[in-house]
Amino acid sequence: MSDPRIVQFHAAAEKVLTFLHAEYSKLQTGRANASLIEHIEVDAYGQKQPLKTIAGINVTDARSIAIQPWDRSIIANVEKALQVADLGINPVNDGVLVRMNFPPMTQERREQIVKVVHKLAEEAKISLRKHRQDVHDSIKGEKDEDVKETLVEQLQKEVDAANAKIVDSAKKKEQEVMTV
Repeated sequence: MSDPRIVQFHAAAEKVLTFLHAEYSKLQTGRANASLIEHIEVDAYGQKQPLKTIAGINVTDARSIAIQPWDRSIIANVEKALQVADLGINPVNDGVLVRMNFPPMTQERREQIVKVVHKLAEEAKISLRKHRQDVHDSIKGEKDEDVKETLVEQLQKEVDAANAKIVDSAKKKEQEVMTV
C-alpha cells in the first residue's frame, strides 16, 4: 500500500503536467490550432467569457481559423479581443465570420517559441520541487527510520518519473515547433 503523502505528490505531479500540456497547446507551432485562441477572453453580455463558449472555432486549413460567433451582435467584440490578444495576426471581420490567417513561421520565431517551451518546462520542474519539498518535510517526522527511508526512496522515484515526463514533453514540443 502506498503512503498518502506519496499519493498526494503523484496527484500534484499530474496536475503540473496537465497544466504544462495546456500551456504548450497555446503555443503557435506553424499550424493553425483552435487551442491558440479558444481561451481568449471576450467581453460579451456584460462579462468576460472564453471565446470557445460564445463562438464556433473551425480550423479551415493549416494556416487559417474561422471564428463564427453564435450571436452576430458580438462579432466586433470577438474581433477586438483577438486584436488585444496580440497573437501577431490581424483578424479579418466579414460581418459573419472572423478569419485569422497565420503567416508561415520564420526560423527566428521558431527559436523564440522553443525558448518559451524550455521556460515552461523549467517552471514545471520548479513547481515539482516545491511539492517534493512539502512531502519530504512531512516524511521527516516519521519515527521509524526504515519507513522514513522507504518513503524518501518512493518519493524520489515519483520525482524522477515526473521530471522525465516533463523533459520528454519539452523535447516533443520543441521538435513540433522546429518542424518546417
